[in-house]
Amino acid sequence: MKKKAKYQALIKSRDKSEGFASLDTITESFGVKRDAYYKFKRREEKRLQIEQKVVEIVKQRRKSLPREGVRKLLKSLDLEFTNANLKIGRDTLFNILRKHNMLTLRKKYSTRTTNSLHRFYKYKNIIKDLEVTEPNQVWVSDITYIRTIKGFCYLALITDMYSRKIVGYDLSDSLELNGCVRALNKALYQAKNVKGLIHHSDRGIQYCSNVYTQILKRKKISISMTEENHCYENAMAERVNGILKNEFYLDQTFDSMAHAKRATKNAINLYNEIRLHLSLDFKTPNMVYNLAA
Repeated sequence: MKKKAKYQALIKSRDKSEGFASLDTITESFGVKRDAYYKFKRREEKRLQIEQKVVEIVKQRRKSLPREGVRKLLKSLDLEFTNANLKIGRDTLFNILRKHNMLTLRKKYSTRTTNSLHRFYKYKNIIKDLEVTEPNQVWVSDITYIRTIKGFCYLALITDMYSRKIVGYDLSDSLELNGCVRALNKALYQAKNVKGLIHHSDRGIQYCSNVYTQILKRKKISISMTEENHCYENAMAERVNGILKNEFYLDQTFDSMAHAKRATKNAINLYNEIRLHLSLDFKTPNMVYNLAA
């Protein structure tokens, strides 16, 4: 038996036999000295106190970001841990969360929202080898589904590629064009400058339609679309979809469209304003977008 396991077994045995056997008898049976037992017990009690503090801090953080991963938790809670005089590394935090069943799990989604079998013109992918260096240089667009008890509703998203900020969105009860147009108009309304902007999307009928492309052309926005491996050519948009579902509970089934809209608005606000991104050097999308825009 390893030393730590031996002492843990000794503590359990001591607790169970309290009042029935002396400490000397128990420590002798384990081959452990009395003072060593007390020293280990103090360390163990201190470790459990630290563990409980960590769990409480993480639970408080997860009221806003319920599925935030270990690396981002460690970074976002650095100040809280320091104020609580806690020195917590990634492996320690991982072990504590695993012990308390607090690790996040990822799901996969496969519902199809893209219909590329249509008569409209399909544009080439012009961002394949492009280096994105500033906000409002490339926007990526996509549609994902949200479940309600009455069926699906559809979330159209437009994300700034540089900052990862969701700059426009709309939730509607159909895959028709209007939801994508509303999301685009919201993005255009909040943007300070779209000169030189490229709009990138899949080849879905909504994005290829004359109504949608004419809005882009009137604003002198270049149009880019996926070609062959559309999932990989629009990977950032797919990634944002996954984050909203995996980390902000948009993967659940909502009671109504109104409920889904409230949850979506809250999720996007938290994503833009609070969630740290590894790719942004642990900054939020709003911080990066506002600083450089």
